[in-house]
Amino acid sequence: MKVRLVRIRGRVQGVWYRAWAMEEATRRSLRGWVRNRGDGSVEALLAGEDAKVEDMILACRRGPPLAKVDSISSEASTEEPPEGFEQRPTA
Repeated sequence: MKVRLVRIRGRVQGVWYRAWAMEEATRRSLRGWVRNRGDGSVEALLAGEDAKVEDMILACRRGPPLAKVDSISSEASTEEPPEGFEQRPTA
C-alpha cells in the first residue's frame, strides 16, 4: 500500500475542496483523510494502490470547479491510515 501526505495550496478553502476530495478518494477506494490547514491550504493523507494514489494526486492538481490550485506537494508517509476516508478538523 502506498501512503502519501499531500498539501494543496491556492484558492482551496471555501470552494468545497474537502467534500470533493472525499468523493474522489472514496470513488478510488482510497483510505485516509482530508482537512483544512490554518494557513489556507488543504492537507490529505492518501493510501491505497499505487496507481489509484497517483491518479488522486493528479486529480488534486485540478480540484473541484471553483478551486484554483497554485501548487501541490507530496511526500511519503508512515502514518497508518484510518479505514475508509474521512474529513478531519482544521489543523
